Formats: sequence, C-alpha cells, structure tokens
Amino acid sequence: MPFWSIPRVREPELMDDPAIAEADHLRALVALGRINTLSLTAARLAAGVVALAGGQEDRGAGLEVVDVASGGGDVTIDLARRLRGASRWRSVAITGIDISPRAIERSQDLAARFGSPATFLLRDVTAQGCPSCDVAVSSLFLHHLDDDDARQLLRAMASAARRGIVISDLIRSPAGLFLAFFATFFLTGSGVARVDGPRSVRAARTPAEYRALLESVGLRGATVRRVWPERVSIVWRAEGEDR
Repeated sequence: MPFWSIPRVREPELMDDPAIAEADHLRALVALGRINTLSLTAARLAAGVVALAGGQEDRGAGLEVVDVASGGGDVTIDLARRLRGASRWRSVAITGIDISPRAIERSQDLAARFGSPATFLLRDVTAQGCPSCDVAVSSLFLHHLDDDDARQLLRAMASAARRGIVISDLIRSPAGLFLAFFATFFLTGSGVARVDGPRSVRAARTPAEYRALLESVGLRGATVRRVWPERVSIVWRAEGEDR
C-alpha cells in the first residue's frame, strides 16, 4: 500500500445507533446539513439528474426522483428546489426515504417550514427495495455499507430507476481525513459529528474501489469523478437511455 494511502476501516457510527439521544441526533443532522451545503452535494446531484433526464424531449414531462437514505432532509429539499428551478419538466416529485423515524420527522418538519414539495417516507431500502422512479439518488450512504450490502443497494436503485442513478459519497484519503477533522471541528458543535466524520472517511472507498463495486453488479459505463472536497460523483445511465 502506498505510504499516502489509508486502510479501509469500518467502525459503527454514533448516528447509526438507535439508542442515540434525540438532542444529539438532531444536532448531528444539523451539522451534516451544513457540511453538505458547503460541499455542494445537492448541486452535484441536481447536475447528475439533469444529465440523465434533462433532454430537450423531456420538456413538458414529469420527473420522479427518489433520494435513498435521505437523513435529515436538507439535501432532498435543496435538490427539489434546484430541479423545480430548472423548468425542464411539467412537474417534479421528489421523495426522500430513510430507515430512521426521527430523521423522517425532522425532514417533514423542515419541508413544511420551507414550503418544500419534497415528501418523506419511512422505508428500509435494503429490506423493501427502492420505489420506482425516473432517477434514484443517494448521498453519504454507500460508505455505511459493506460490499455485499452496497451491491444490494446498487441493484435495488438500478432496478427501480428508469433513467439511472446519481450518487455522491466520500473518498478515503489522507486529504479527506484531514478535511473531516477540520470541518467537524470548526463548522459544527456536534460531538457526534466530530466522531462520525473521520470514521466515515475511513469507511469510504477510493474511486477505483467505487468503480470495481459498480462493475461487480453490472453497472458498467458509469462515470466516477473525483470532486471537491474529496468526494466522488457517480452517474450511471440505464440501458436504453443513451442520448
């Protein structure tokens, strides 16, 4: 292993513990929302969705997007705003799904506060699959999963999405680890985020490992781009959707 690489280590993240105190969980969700905003997560997901479903012939049609493991809902709500602002579709329906009742409740409250059209459903994607949609998106979820569960997730998203999938996640690298320490220390007051941020980077994959994972489930032809700040942007187009 090159001296600048770090081994992949998966440790349980505090925010995944069902017994986490509500106040700590909510503070961590707020911290994650702030970091996602600064990392342009929704903007990159929106660009991927437009690349898959934004052809000239789509004007006047509807668009259905599912955000898998939507967490606190910040990214889903921002994505809905950006796609509705694109004015490419007659209607835009965005649904966030998550296994955490607390995260879903927080997301629904946030959507109501901002008047967002995004909706949120309690759903375990690994057990129940992904709802049918035009494009399935996900951010900061793959690194939570081992390879077998990640393959199951990718298959579920690919089989549900008529146009394709868009994924944003962390890159495991020394630079990514430094950014995780920096961002969680200086940009948040959440002790949970300060523990989970570095753990997330250590559990993430390299771009080459993401490519291998995609190819292992037959999602060939996906674009895997390294983007700031040490994240990966993945776009896969469903068969028959070449344009």
